[in-house]
Amino acid sequence: MPAPAEKTEPQPLLTLSGVGKRFGEFSALSDIDIAFNAHQAHCLLGENGAGKSTLCNLVFGIHQPTSGVMRLEDAPYAPANPRDAMGHGVAMVHQHFSLINELPVIDNLLIGKKFGRLNRKAEAEKITALATEFGLDLAPFEIVGDLSVGQRQRIEIVKCLMQRPRLLILDEPTAVLLPEEINSLLDVCRRVAESGCAVVMVTHKLAEIARVADRVTVLRGGRAVAHSAEPSNDMDALVRAMISREGGAGDNRNFGVSALPPRNPAPHRGPRPEAMQIDNLSFVDEIGVKRLDSVTLTITEGEIVGVAGVEGNGQSELGSILAGLSRATSGRWFAAGREMTAAKPRQITAAGVGVIPEDRHLVASIGQLSLADNLQLGRMQRFARYGLIDRKDQREAASTLMQRFDVRAPDSQSAFSTLSGGNQQKAVLARELTTPNLRFLLAAHPTRGLDIGAIEAVYTFIRQAADRNTGVLLISSELDELLAVADRIVVFYRGRIIGERPASSDNRDHIGLLMSGKTP
Repeated sequence: MPAPAEKTEPQPLLTLSGVGKRFGEFSALSDIDIAFNAHQAHCLLGENGAGKSTLCNLVFGIHQPTSGVMRLEDAPYAPANPRDAMGHGVAMVHQHFSLINELPVIDNLLIGKKFGRLNRKAEAEKITALATEFGLDLAPFEIVGDLSVGQRQRIEIVKCLMQRPRLLILDEPTAVLLPEEINSLLDVCRRVAESGCAVVMVTHKLAEIARVADRVTVLRGGRAVAHSAEPSNDMDALVRAMISREGGAGDNRNFGVSALPPRNPAPHRGPRPEAMQIDNLSFVDEIGVKRLDSVTLTITEGEIVGVAGVEGNGQSELGSILAGLSRATSGRWFAAGREMTAAKPRQITAAGVGVIPEDRHLVASIGQLSLADNLQLGRMQRFARYGLIDRKDQREAASTLMQRFDVRAPDSQSAFSTLSGGNQQKAVLARELTTPNLRFLLAAHPTRGLDIGAIEAVYTFIRQAADRNTGVLLISSELDELLAVADRIVVFYRGRIIGERPASSDNRDHIGLLMSGKTP
């Protein structure tokens, strides 16, 4: 009986050494050392803004590094653009598809690849054989616009595989897929890796990493803070690296909360009234994926409840429903005893609910308008005089808010878009925290993109609101901030609340385990 063949160690196909990328004064990536091996699937894990997509764009030639070197096998690799990268055998499936919906599948696949007279039947047979080789179901002559999102993504993958790439990058490939489509895609990733290709997949979903990854690199604040060659066994450590500032050398983003004194809520006789109640809330998105699953939560007046969880586990959908931007599929929710389940944003505000959405530019402000206008969005009727706006009265009110909340700008007539990120966020806070009869505040990622001083200011204002008996739901991917600011923390996983703990540093590891889906 012949001796079993020795298992050979995977060889690095692409190596990055000391790679960094700056956009002006902003450092998106710093000192990245990483190797992507042939025959392996390598997952890049990290929260939004960690630098995952930037790293992929460097490898694919969309951007060029500011520092460091890349080597493909044993030769220098510095693609000037995506076409150059593809010429070196590097392909990328982007988050957003680049298909022409009016054309059939085969025409989308052959655009730019075939010239002259085409035998469409012969080409369709080749494409079908390639798709079948990797377990992809493809109908070459169907119109793309008639296909599901998952089917369109298969086309994008086949388009890349037609090049027979040495390295395939998939940037957040499962973000828009149904559960069964996700399983199919992960199977494809394994097949592609086993064929000899190096597969790089960007994700923040832990279940996908456990299923497909041979190696994992965790990015945080633009740095590689952890590596694992046994991700299934190291999942707890990977989660801690992703959420803990201790894992990210040089990332001092969360130190803004270190200046906050311990929270000591004022004593209250008897049970506190409810500020907000969620009762069995579920949400199914437009492609049929259940994003929230029977969520029940109560927040009392003066209480700050933090929502922890790896992004993509239903927190954004919950925030959208409570802001009146989405409608729950089932269940109900109440603010200060009033049902808000079917309420519109204006009605929610009138009920005494303040909303700090996670995207202040898209939802919370209008950049072209003045600071004064943004401070009074939704309440301009206060300054109406015989059908006209009393601008003097409005400017005085704006100046009062600017002083109270330390919003720094040349004057209240400055365009909102010209303010720094911190001052924009303080302006949104000023408006929402002065909502008449404020009883409940939704704060979704209120410090994202802010510097240390702005972080401290934002949380000081939120705490002051709680001290005035406002109930607060604080959604954040920064566990350090939740531990420093909240009274208790609930953990979301796959659209459910799977655990709750007091907001104490002693509970950090336990909360990290819950975030990875492990329950006692």
